[in-house]
Amino acid sequence: MNSKIIFAGGSGRFGKIFKDIKSSYKILYPSKKELNILKLNSIIRYIKKTKPKYFIHAAGLSRPMSIHDKNIRKSIKLNIIGTSNVVIACSMFKLKLIYFSTGYVYPGIKGNYTEDDAIKPFNKYAWSKLGGEASVMLYDNSLILRLIMCEEPFNHKIAFKDIKTNFIFHKHIAKILPKLIKYKGILNVGGKVQTIYNFAKKYNPKIKKASGRYYFPKNISMNTTKLKKILKNKTISQF
Repeated sequence: MNSKIIFAGGSGRFGKIFKDIKSSYKILYPSKKELNILKLNSIIRYIKKTKPKYFIHAAGLSRPMSIHDKNIRKSIKLNIIGTSNVVIACSMFKLKLIYFSTGYVYPGIKGNYTEDDAIKPFNKYAWSKLGGEASVMLYDNSLILRLIMCEEPFNHKIAFKDIKTNFIFHKHIAKILPKLIKYKGILNVGGKVQTIYNFAKKYNPKIKKASGRYYFPKNISMNTTKLKKILKNKTISQF
């Protein structure tokens, strides 16, 4: 049985953590020289060479989020055109595609957004990820993960007291990702709904409160009922 996975984005923050997770899958982490998402032929050559069954697309441009305002060319190329190239290549070889998107594609006003709720990104980073989603949605053999990930430890001196979200550490997503790749469609992936301050103070009791209304809408939380059913109602921390 072919259980080989191409993981694009292995040098990124999440990729570095995912490499430490034990898995029954054989996971390949091509360098940019081996697989460049901006060059369709580069992706095709690597797929022909390695003959995988799955393609996890976690490559792209994320932070600092201000870069998506300052350099829209780079944002479009990496997150939209690069993703389109990956979709084309996966469709040519009938690979299962898993795409890393963001929960920021939801409006962030009422919170508890389900996968079927209307989307309206509140920043340009999320618009670039939604642009990638648009191409992935054209390919039926795909899974879009709308994630709200956070580095461990929480590396900020302040935390927003008035913004609710589903922050979850990279390491917890890395543990559950192999359990998700066989599913299709769209899936919200996040932790417990709480303010960013309440999340952060568990790991840094001395962290200071601040208002985040200038940076985020008030409730960017997602409904993770589908995720919990897949994990059989176990909590993220158990993985």
